[in-house]
Amino acid sequence: MSMKHPIVVVTGSSGSGTTTVKHTFEGIFWREKVNAAIIEGDSFHRYTRDEIRELIIDAESKGQRGISHFGPEANLLEDLEQLFRTYGESGSGRRRHYLHHSEEAARRGLKVGSFTPWEDLPPDTDCLFYEGLHGAVITDKVNICRHADLLIGVVPITNLEWIQKIHRDTKTRGYSLEAVQETILRRMHDYVHYIVPQFSHTHINFQRVPMVDTSNPFIARDIPTADESMVIIRFRDPRGVDFPYLLRMVDGSFMSRANTIVVPGGKLDLAMQLILTPLIWKLMERRRQWV
Repeated sequence: MSMKHPIVVVTGSSGSGTTTVKHTFEGIFWREKVNAAIIEGDSFHRYTRDEIRELIIDAESKGQRGISHFGPEANLLEDLEQLFRTYGESGSGRRRHYLHHSEEAARRGLKVGSFTPWEDLPPDTDCLFYEGLHGAVITDKVNICRHADLLIGVVPITNLEWIQKIHRDTKTRGYSLEAVQETILRRMHDYVHYIVPQFSHTHINFQRVPMVDTSNPFIARDIPTADESMVIIRFRDPRGVDFPYLLRMVDGSFMSRANTIVVPGGKLDLAMQLILTPLIWKLMERRRQWV
């Protein structure tokens, strides 16, 4: 953790909705005039899309489980921890971008599923903001979560997470349903061992729960809408959280446990704004006292 160079992390599985939370943070940063260095978790994958595909094919041809983006073997986790450490100490570091889409890749003259060259972070940023798979991961080689000042977990129930991933990957990334199903199955071991444990370390978890039937996510024609959902918001440490204020401000909300508030899905952005904005204020005020 760093007083002068704070690090904000949003962590969650593929298809969990971390990008939505990222957009909320970007809105807060813009409104509060916070200059954040943005880090995309996918940029710390170890392999390009073509390279990991070849590794998976080779492993499965030998009857072995293919490598997974959820696991440490497919990611530069030590480099990610080094970035967090360096930024916390000096406000500096290096980043790159993973090219998901053909338009973006063509604009840069690179292949889809490859990386841009490494580059220095912009100077004089107010905080580092990470969004991706491994922002709170702990293994026998790394302890990434210890460097973060604010850790947010995004954890929809599993069937909803799969529905969101299936729709994203089939409709915007061109994968077949069968290919997405195979990816989910191949990742399950790493999901259990490297993704799920992170949510015990996060400061706040946002878990969306649909109020409609998602029993078979592989045949769901639509993603449940925000108004068809409730969101469970769990605080690891509820001390200092003004729950009466949140209950007054967010219609339809209620407490389910002493550290948990439940809000209508359509009110999620409002709830995030009310909860996260003061936390960013505190980080920036603490930073100003040390600059």
